[in-house]
Amino acid sequence: MQLVVLGLNHKTVPVDIREQFAISPDSARSGLIHLDEQEGIEEAVVLSTCNRTEIYAVLKDETAKETLYDFFLALSGNSEAKDEYFFYFEGEACIRHLFEVVSGLDSMVIGESQILNQIKTAYTMALEEKATRTILNTLFHRAIRTGKRVRTETQISYSAVSVSYAAVKLAEKILGGLDDRTAMVFGAGEAAELLVKNLQGKGLKKVIVTNRHIEKAEELAKKIDGETVPFKGALQHAEDVDIIVTATGASQYIVKAWDVRNLMMKRKTRPLVAIDIAVPCDIEPLVGDIRHVTLYNIDDLQDIVESNIRFREGEAERAKGIIEEEIESIEDRFTYLSTRPVMVSLSDKAEEIRQRELRHIFAKIDGLTEEDKRVLQYMTRMIVRKILREPMMHLNEHAGTKWEDADKSAVTRLFKLDVRKGQALEK
Repeated sequence: MQLVVLGLNHKTVPVDIREQFAISPDSARSGLIHLDEQEGIEEAVVLSTCNRTEIYAVLKDETAKETLYDFFLALSGNSEAKDEYFFYFEGEACIRHLFEVVSGLDSMVIGESQILNQIKTAYTMALEEKATRTILNTLFHRAIRTGKRVRTETQISYSAVSVSYAAVKLAEKILGGLDDRTAMVFGAGEAAELLVKNLQGKGLKKVIVTNRHIEKAEELAKKIDGETVPFKGALQHAEDVDIIVTATGASQYIVKAWDVRNLMMKRKTRPLVAIDIAVPCDIEPLVGDIRHVTLYNIDDLQDIVESNIRFREGEAERAKGIIEEEIESIEDRFTYLSTRPVMVSLSDKAEEIRQRELRHIFAKIDGLTEEDKRVLQYMTRMIVRKILREPMMHLNEHAGTKWEDADKSAVTRLFKLDVRKGQALEK
């Protein structure tokens, strides 16, 4: 058996190629349902996100690699592809890749957390369609555990690594939270919309949009459930505003220090956060000198983001240590998996014999009390355990060695085992 992954991602191909080879949930499910039609592919999990499409599989042997490649093309709706689009990892390299992916180390943004849920969803689908057995079940349970460990034992996902999210975190910190807060937005483009949505995600109550072109302001306000005010004299409507966001394409300052001073006289000591993500800047720098006003421009935010990225890179090194621990642990587990069906079959046969003989004893001997039966159950269980101890230890010791096949064959033949039963119990 070979544990492998075939895939492409943001490191191997640009977005237009990734889109071409994306696998829809319906296509993935259909492929998993009919996995038994793919000769040589024993197990499979299909992972498809905006940044990667990957199929993790257990192959019967090396010849099934071509089948897996064709399976990938069929699920993504393609008839051909260039070899350089793909990566292909086997064994430990496959395990390491999955553990780095689930931990956010292989993401475009180091430490992003969405990938963990995406992997859970992909595995759950494969499990539901009975496309996984012992190997991938073991692998994905351990992968999910690894992803959780990395996020709880490091701070890899803690710091903001986008300008928009950094601005939100700063506003949240300065104001002590965004619940019941109000923001005024100058501009109606994508940058302004993204920032406002991030603010709303943290509890922002009200949004006021203003723009030179009122129709664009109204369009954005409709999207974000906000309201509009005229662009000229907009700050006259900002007495109850907590956050000012500017993201226009203006060539001159649109928020001037004089106007903000007049506004702050009405607000007394109520703080105001001003976030300027425009290039060139929309807010006159002197605004930052006004009492009770905190001003951040795009350079301030970019410095914070770069510092946070360096912090995450440091945490990524700690995450790699966790990943190596988990790889070593699961490889130990995989070493014994190949002997498990024989051991399960041996244990199961011994238990069947024990239970059958006990039933005969209980039927032949009159007057046995429940306590007598309990004692007999315990004694016979201990006898079976001690008899099986040596062959079980022998199988374990030789698992993954050159003697493994000979030992499994000998135990199977001597005890007349039906190993298919053990395999069924392991699924």
